[in-house]
Amino acid sequence: MNTGVRTLTAADLADGAADTPVLGDGAVLREPVLIVDLDGADESVAAAAAARVPALDRLVVGRASGPVPPVLAPLTAALDLTYAAGPDPADRAVVAAADVDAALAEFVACVDRFPQSALVAGQVVRITETLPVPEAIDVESLAYSTLQGGAEFGGWLDERRRLGRPLPPPPVADPVLIDRDGGTLRITLNRPERRNAYGTALRDALVEALRLPLLDDTITTVILDGAGPSFCAGGDLDEFGHTPDTATAHLIRTRGGAGRLIAALADRTTVHLHGHCVGAGIEVPAFAHRIAADPGTVFRLPEVTMGLLPGAGGTVSVPRRIGRWRALHLFVTGTALDAQRALEWGLIDEIRRSA
Repeated sequence: MNTGVRTLTAADLADGAADTPVLGDGAVLREPVLIVDLDGADESVAAAAAARVPALDRLVVGRASGPVPPVLAPLTAALDLTYAAGPDPADRAVVAAADVDAALAEFVACVDRFPQSALVAGQVVRITETLPVPEAIDVESLAYSTLQGGAEFGGWLDERRRLGRPLPPPPVADPVLIDRDGGTLRITLNRPERRNAYGTALRDALVEALRLPLLDDTITTVILDGAGPSFCAGGDLDEFGHTPDTATAHLIRTRGGAGRLIAALADRTTVHLHGHCVGAGIEVPAFAHRIAADPGTVFRLPEVTMGLLPGAGGTVSVPRRIGRWRALHLFVTGTALDAQRALEWGLIDEIRRSA
């Protein structure tokens, strides 16, 4: 294996080999990711290595050439994630890969391109793992605002601006449709011309719709779906960089976003997904009690590859469904997840065709 990244054994990790400063001269990140070879590790070494991990300032990723022995579970739980050969295990800390070294190389390459956003994403999913949802969303948003001032997002935004894309046009119809039948409220995202992108108009209309069942407990069931070819293609990229300032953006994300409301309504909410569910298109639904998806549904969380991290609640909702380890894999690599693997991981609860 030659990823250009230092590889330690579990014994090296236990002996403190990773306990080196992550910042070099000029605040340059040194070794933002390390690999730990788990092959041959025993229970006592794994326990000692696991005790070292929480104090480290970098991403620490495990590697196993076969299924991870159960005695290593304390170590895989402490690591940021582990790639292992074989089928996906019940252990959510492990991501199965047909080619472990290729999977590691892809992860490392993504961290190399966006080290700040990758590291912050790893920090956030650890910090928020046990926080209540509202507080966890606040942490996510504060981190997002921090990254908005970074060079990685700045470079991505400059490239978008060079394309000269204008702000999106106003909606041609109501951006969200509401239909009530007895105790059931159906909310439909209705900007198919933008693939239901989670832009200002759609977000604000969705928030207003979700306030109805919060105020009316005779609404016992909330069904959320989307019109057109995709449920939601994520944040409207043509709006990025147009919020007046990052402090205002933080307040909008946390007090004016849909994630907190779906979380509060989770027990009453079912979401029907189809097409491409990108960024907010899975971050917001993942708070719901039940998610059904069409067989061809594809999920992707590309924000780290833009110099950011999921900002619609995804660092909170997605890990609570699939674990922080597999969530970080999706965040850092931006890889697509199909409906079958999403079901196996618990990101969705059912695969079924829309009526």
